[in-house]
Amino acid sequence: MHEVARGRPTVTVLAGYHPNMDLTGGGVQQRVRRAREWRVIVTSGLLVAVTTLTAIGGTIGSSSAAATSLAKFSSRVSTIDAARLGGTWRPGCPVGPTQLRLVTMDYVNFQGEARVGTMVVAAKVVGAVVTIFRTLYDHRFPIHSMVPESHFGGHDPLSMAADNTSGFNCRRAVVSGPPQWSVHAYGEAIDVNPVQNPYVFNGVAQPAAAAAYLSRANVRPGMAEPGGVLNDAFASVGWYWGGRWSASPDYQHFSATGG
Repeated sequence: MHEVARGRPTVTVLAGYHPNMDLTGGGVQQRVRRAREWRVIVTSGLLVAVTTLTAIGGTIGSSSAAATSLAKFSSRVSTIDAARLGGTWRPGCPVGPTQLRLVTMDYVNFQGEARVGTMVVAAKVVGAVVTIFRTLYDHRFPIHSMVPESHFGGHDPLSMAADNTSGFNCRRAVVSGPPQWSVHAYGEAIDVNPVQNPYVFNGVAQPAAAAAYLSRANVRPGMAEPGGVLNDAFASVGWYWGGRWSASPDYQHFSATGG
């Protein structure tokens, strides 16, 4: 705080302040963490402005400041073999390792920090996937974790419980009737933030930690929602959302085929 000489009239103005703002209630205090205080000194016909940062309790402009501090989105694509696919692939799967690619790319975590993740997808959808996750990165959409499901031995429930965003896994679809391959088995589907976006079967959220997100009316960070950043990013490349399924909505699920 800059000292002001005794006897000089001063006016303190809060940047962004409007006369109708309630600075005592939760509205502004929840949004303003650091605001700029202007102390205007009138002396000898001169108007001098000094600034100080004053803590108030929420955030004005902090997300944009954090956003500009992140590096530009980057990605790279490499081939992958059966050994690296681990428990997510076996002979008899509908696609082989030569039809898959390992995508290494940036994402933003729930603390607003840039992280590097990896994901296995079909070679033919790599361009779309990179476009999707560049959009999410640029909009600072938060992702909890991003590693291939081979880190969980190909066990999808373990990956979901870890709130892990992933793509390829050679497994069957959860459907009634004759067994059929999931779109994940082709590398053309991605599950995003399974805790924030549960799969709902018979009214029960999977994974269990996602029960708090069964109600979709209360939109929180990391959630899929119609017209939201996540849904729009996938829709922009023609992918479909599993949240549209009324019987058993799969809010985490996005696919190139609609299945």
